Amino acid sequence: MSDPTMEQDYLAKRQLAQGTAGWVLLAGLGVAGVISGDFAGWNFGIGQAGWGGFVIAAILMGVMYFSLVLSLAEMSAAIPAAGGGYSFARQAMGPAGGYLTGLAVLIEYALAPAAIVIFIGSAVAELTGLNGPLVYAVFYIVFVGIHLAGAGEALKTMFAISALAVFAIAVTSIALIGDFDATNLFDIPPTDAAGASSFLPYGWYGVWAALPFGMWLFLAVEGVPLAAEESKNPARDVPRGIIAAMLFLIGTAVLVVVLLAGAGGAKMIGDSGVPLVDALRASGSHGIATLVNVLALAGLVASFFSIIFGYSRLVFALSRAGYLPRFLSLTGERKTPIWALIVPGVLGFIVSLSGAGDLILSMAVVGATLSYALMAASHILLRLRQPQLHRPYRTPGGVVTSGIALVLSVIALTGVYAFDPHAFGYTILLFVVGAAWFFLYSRRHLVAKTADEEFRLLARAESDLGRC
Repeated sequence: MSDPTMEQDYLAKRQLAQGTAGWVLLAGLGVAGVISGDFAGWNFGIGQAGWGGFVIAAILMGVMYFSLVLSLAEMSAAIPAAGGGYSFARQAMGPAGGYLTGLAVLIEYALAPAAIVIFIGSAVAELTGLNGPLVYAVFYIVFVGIHLAGAGEALKTMFAISALAVFAIAVTSIALIGDFDATNLFDIPPTDAAGASSFLPYGWYGVWAALPFGMWLFLAVEGVPLAAEESKNPARDVPRGIIAAMLFLIGTAVLVVVLLAGAGGAKMIGDSGVPLVDALRASGSHGIATLVNVLALAGLVASFFSIIFGYSRLVFALSRAGYLPRFLSLTGERKTPIWALIVPGVLGFIVSLSGAGDLILSMAVVGATLSYALMAASHILLRLRQPQLHRPYRTPGGVVTSGIALVLSVIALTGVYAFDPHAFGYTILLFVVGAAWFFLYSRRHLVAKTADEEFRLLARAESDLGRC
C-alpha cells in the first residue's frame, strides 16, 4: 500500500478513540479481566495438590505473571499499539512471530468468554432457574452492545461492575477472618504419591497439575496493553495500569486462598463450585453468603465484559495489519471496532452451545501459556536486537525478569498437559490450523512489510486526521 491517499483512506476507517482511558481505568480493565477467577476455578487446584501444594503452584504462577507484567509494561510504553503482545512480537520477530503470538492470544481471548458465559448461565440458573442458549445470547448481545457504544462508556461500566465483585471479596474476607484456623489448611490426608506429606498430600505431581489453577488467579491481566491506543498517555498510563492491576490481584489472591481454606477447610474448598459462598455457610454467615452468591455474578460478568474488550482490540489490530480479513478492523462513528466485536462474539456464542465450560477454559489456558512464552521471548529479543529503542519505562532486572517469565510459562504449559491432555491436543490443532492461514494466505496480503512501516503508516494517518 504505497499510495498515500489510499493509506489515509484505509486507516481513516480504522481508528480507535484516543484519550478515553487513564491509568485507573486501565488498572480496572486488568482487574476486571481476572476477578472472576477469585470466585471459582482456582480452588480445584487444592483438589489436585492440597493446600500447601496449591500455594506453591500459585506462587510460581504469581512470579510468572509479575515478571511478564513488568516485561509488558516496558514493551507497551515503547510500542503503544492496540495489538498488545502481537505488536511487540512483530517488532521483535517479524510478521510470522507477530502473527503466531497474536494467534495464541486470540485463542485465549476468543475461547475464555465462551467458557465464562457458560459459568454465567449456571449462576443465573441458581438465582432465576433460567439457563442455556437464551441466557448466553442475551449476555453476548447486551455486553457487545455496550462496547459498541464507545470505549469510554465500556471501560466505566466495566469498572463499576468490577467494584461490586471486589466488594464481595472484601465482605467475605472480613466475615471469615475470625473463623480462621490454620489446622483447616491441612485436613487432606497424605496419599502414597511421591513426596507426599501433610503439606503436600498429593506429592510433587499434584503441584505440577495445579499450575493451571494457579494461573486462574491472574489469567487475562496481560490484556491491559490492548487498550494502549485508547489511553491518554500510553507511555505512562499502560505501565502504571498493568502493574497496579497485578499488585491488586496478588492481594485478592492471598485473601481468598488463605481465608477460605482456613475457615472452611481445604478439602471442602477444593471440591466446591462456589468456594466463597460455601466457606461463608460453613462459618454460619448465611446472610452474607446469599449476598456474595448474587455478587459472584458481577465477577463473572466483569471478566466476560473485559475479555470481550480485549479480543476486539486484538482482532482489530490483526485485521488492520492484513493478517485477518480487513473488514474486521472497520470502525464506526464512535471509533469502536464493530465487526471485531460482533464476529468473535457470534463464534464464541456458537462455541458456548457445547456447554463444555471446563474444556473450553483449559484450551484458553493453553493459548495463554503459548502467548506468554512468545511475549517474554519478544522482550528478550527487543533488548538484544534494538537496544536503541526509546523505553519510557524499563523492566527491573531486564532480560533476567523476562527470562523467568519465559521458563515458568513453558513449565505452566506442561502443567496444562498434565491436567488435561485432550484440551492441550485440541488447542495445538487449532493453533496449527490458524498458522496455516498465515503461511498459505495472509502473509502475502499484509498492509505493511515490517512493524516499523506499519507504525509509521499509523502515525502519519493520525497526524493527517488531526489536521482535518
